[in-house]
Amino acid sequence: MNEPRIQPAQPPYDAAIQAAFDRVMPPGVPPLSLFRCVARNPRVLQRMMAGGLLDRGSISLRERELLILRSTARCGAEYEWGVHVAAFNAKAGFSQAQLADTCQVPVQAELWEGSELALLALADALHERADIDDGLWQRLRGYFSEEQLVECVMLAGLYHAVSFLAKGLRVELEAHAPRFPSAQKNKAQDLAS
Repeated sequence: MNEPRIQPAQPPYDAAIQAAFDRVMPPGVPPLSLFRCVARNPRVLQRMMAGGLLDRGSISLRERELLILRSTARCGAEYEWGVHVAAFNAKAGFSQAQLADTCQVPVQAELWEGSELALLALADALHERADIDDGLWQRLRGYFSEEQLVECVMLAGLYHAVSFLAKGLRVELEAHAPRFPSAQKNKAQDLAS
């Protein structure tokens, strides 16, 4: 990865910035580099934190994380993909083969349930065409309510924006976060271009 374009803010932080970090980071865990880079513009940080979808939503944590992993992998955003694997995979429960598969096109259908395959297809369609064809929409409707579909589309879009930030700012990879699977790293980067 190239040299970071914006150096992360360093403590001590302004009270409003610290409060934003405290809302999203577990107690005693320092803020992620991405958040510290965005903190160079406190207004954007506040809006980013207010617009997050990591709370209990209308879809399961596993479904949410699958959409995030696939969207960030398709964007080639190793930073965000790794942060989500580190933070949420213990609860999401993806196998190593499934994690690697989030970085492949096409995916290995035998690794996924029908609803998960539909979510992977949704992330792919939005990444490739910024649209959802009628056939895929009907397939998704077989698994998800309207409320859930609104959340799913928003999640994919939000994590495209987060991927743009992480890649565009050249945010330094977190030491604790996994990298793209080595066999898939180049593939994920090729898919993003």
